[in-house]
Amino acid sequence: MLDSTDVFVIGGGPAGLAAAIAARQQGFRVIVADGAQPPIDKTCGEALMPDSLPALQELGISFRSQECHPFRGVRFLSAGLTADAPFPSRCGLCVRRTTLHRLMSERAAALGIDLLWGTPVTGITRSRVCLGSQSVGAKWIIGADGANSRVRRWANLNTCTRKNFRYAFRRHYRIAPWSDHMELHWSPRGQAYVAQVTDQDAIVGLMSRDPQFRADEALRGFPELDARLRAAEISSAERGALSVTRKLKHVYSENVILVGDASGTVDPITGEGLGLSFRQALVLAKCLKSGNLAHYQARHRLLSFRPLLMAGLMLTLDGRAFLQRRTLQIFRKRPEVFRTLLALHVGNVSPLHLAWDGLTFGWELLTA
Repeated sequence: MLDSTDVFVIGGGPAGLAAAIAARQQGFRVIVADGAQPPIDKTCGEALMPDSLPALQELGISFRSQECHPFRGVRFLSAGLTADAPFPSRCGLCVRRTTLHRLMSERAAALGIDLLWGTPVTGITRSRVCLGSQSVGAKWIIGADGANSRVRRWANLNTCTRKNFRYAFRRHYRIAPWSDHMELHWSPRGQAYVAQVTDQDAIVGLMSRDPQFRADEALRGFPELDARLRAAEISSAERGALSVTRKLKHVYSENVILVGDASGTVDPITGEGLGLSFRQALVLAKCLKSGNLAHYQARHRLLSFRPLLMAGLMLTLDGRAFLQRRTLQIFRKRPEVFRTLLALHVGNVSPLHLAWDGLTFGWELLTA
């Protein structure tokens, strides 16, 4: 083990590996430590929205066709109503979390990054990272250890300006594709999303504010989806997690910087968690090169603005059956409104472009 390094990344999930790869591409010596052994899995939507893919390409990550499955848009379904919209340019991709982690680990190793798997970090000082009885000196310490980040606590960066809780579950089913869109099903109790991750497997995720929400019971609230899945083989263990939307006041302190879910989270309904962490990692590496962490703080807020905005807009429908039904009726009547919202969601238009369609949407609701 090296006695010192330029950048020490705590947490070897996709956010930590992205930060490590981006820093290495800027010429830094990098160590990554994680208490788990790869490939690391977790409760995750496994969707890469179109705006995530340029960042992944910049990190040098690509997929073979058998490792992923494209989706060309988003479909909303509620109480027998359906509305869909295509992405304005490129498709999104779904890929198993374990596949993504393996490819990112291989890329990091190929770049000469030191990967310390099965090595939990036990603490930090201003200039060293503690690994039990050993320690490593580091100019920069990056916390990429997830939503329950210990690095965030050690660096006194836990102060939040927003914090909301939801419950999420996911599992995979062996089933052939029936749509080239990601589907988002709405019910009074929560949402279910479905997307193909390979030609044989689909991921099904369930999200709710209800702490009693569980997969088998929850699926009965989505009759059409439940009927499709009833005869399908379950191909992975169910995984669940508490989903926290958290906006931090600060994402760095001196030489300790947060990235990914450690630096704040958006609701999984957006599908933007992974892509957001990749974009943060690329910005952070450039800011480490210039030594300007204040710029990282500013860009971090800017990068988070759109996903937080879209999560807020989508969750206004949560638990409101009439509003869900009326929204889908408007999307069917005025498909350009849905297309504009989806283009905003993936960064193809600015929020200013929403003004006219937003007024149209509001007027339709008021005159329902």
